[in-house]
Amino acid sequence: MLFLDTSALLKRYVAEEGTPVVLEFMERDTEWAASALAYTETQVSLCQLDLAGSGKDQARDRLADDWERFMTVPVDGRCLAHAAGIGCAHKLRTLAAIHLATADRLPKPLTFLTFDRRQATAARAMGIEVVGDAGEVL
Repeated sequence: MLFLDTSALLKRYVAEEGTPVVLEFMERDTEWAASALAYTETQVSLCQLDLAGSGKDQARDRLADDWERFMTVPVDGRCLAHAAGIGCAHKLRTLAAIHLATADRLPKPLTFLTFDRRQATAARAMGIEVVGDAGEVL
C-alpha cells in the first residue's frame, strides 16, 4: 500500500520537481492511502497556487475524482494524541506528525511517499519504508 502525504499528493496535480516520481509510484501501487486531513490540505493548497487559466479548477476536480480511490485514514482523538507524541519526539510540524500518525495505523508493509525530509526521517525511525525525492528510499 502507498501512503501519500500532502507534499507528494500535490505533485500529482501540479507539474513540478518530483511529479514523475509520484506518478510512477502511484502507477506501480494501485492501493493508495492518505490521512483524511490530506484532502482538505491539498484542496486548500491548490486554491493558493497561481495556476494559469482553468488549471486550478481542473486540478481540484481531478483530486476530487481520485479521492474515491483512496483508503482514507480517519483523524480522531487517539490519532491526534499519537501525533503529539510523534511531533514532540521527532520535532515535526503538526500536520506532518498527523500524517505520520495516520500512516502508522495501517498494516505493514507500507510505503510512505513524502518530499518532507524531516518527516521521512521520523517515518524511518518508526519502521516505515519511505520513498520520495528522485524515487529513492529516503
